[in-house]
Amino acid sequence: MKKTTKLASIGIITALLLAGCSTTAPGSGNKEAEQGEANTKTEGIKIGLAVSTQSNPFFVTLKEGAQTAATAGEAELITVDAQDDAAKQASSIEDLIQQKVDVIIINPTDSAAIIPAVESANAAGIPVITVDRTADGGKVMTHIASDNKAGGALAAQFIAEQLGGTGNVVELEGIPGSSAARERGAGFNEEIAKSSGIKIAAKQPADFDRAKGLTVMENILQGNKDIKAVFAHNDEMALGALKAIEAAGATGILVVGFDATDDAVKEVFAGKLSATVAQKPDMMGMLAVQTAIKIAKGEEVEASIPVELDLITKDSAK
Repeated sequence: MKKTTKLASIGIITALLLAGCSTTAPGSGNKEAEQGEANTKTEGIKIGLAVSTQSNPFFVTLKEGAQTAATAGEAELITVDAQDDAAKQASSIEDLIQQKVDVIIINPTDSAAIIPAVESANAAGIPVITVDRTADGGKVMTHIASDNKAGGALAAQFIAEQLGGTGNVVELEGIPGSSAARERGAGFNEEIAKSSGIKIAAKQPADFDRAKGLTVMENILQGNKDIKAVFAHNDEMALGALKAIEAAGATGILVVGFDATDDAVKEVFAGKLSATVAQKPDMMGMLAVQTAIKIAKGEEVEASIPVELDLITKDSAK
């Protein structure tokens, strides 16, 4: 009995010593598990955001939404501003490619002119996302935007209803060549054509710019004295047109914008701007970055991600 007990004691001591030798430091155990955990993080992901301009409040808000999502996702966001210059945007995208970003989000200044830049990113193996405005060529993983054509139609329906189906209307167009201008204009014109008593008395680009909207509207008012409504492809032009109308002492002219920027919504509340088609630029920016992170992690995404829109009027804003 004593011999058996002694052997058992030696066995227990040996087992404890062996266990002590094989014990690892905390955190240095299962390397495969640790590697898998590291792969779920987004630290180290670099995302390029090429915006058409930061002079427009809409795109400032879009960038802010993008930065919020990047911060939340622990990703680095590098933003470049084209200042509405297609050549400058192409150059800045080349810079992003040289910085070896993981994904590039593009808000094109010109949908056709952006094609070589998209193709350059494709050649470098960098996935591309477009936001708000499309690219006419190159490989794009997904497009995130409101339905611009539906928004144009929404504005036309409101104007036709307010005018009772008759009257002269002005259309202030965005930057020629941009998908937003094409689509908003197409939706508006197709819908307004359903009212035979409504005539497009003047149609002219003002490049999504408030100062140009004011100047263009001043010129239009000089040659057209019986204007009943204005549809501007964005709020900046609508606000410029509103200033021109007020300066001319004209009354009873409906002005409808597009984007629902803070300045425009204030004017709707005040009863000066008749309506604005509400987009959600902050949501666009957030969705763009969230989608970019998914792509960088090898996840599949939808080819098109829609963002809802609505019409804001003084009545609906109450």
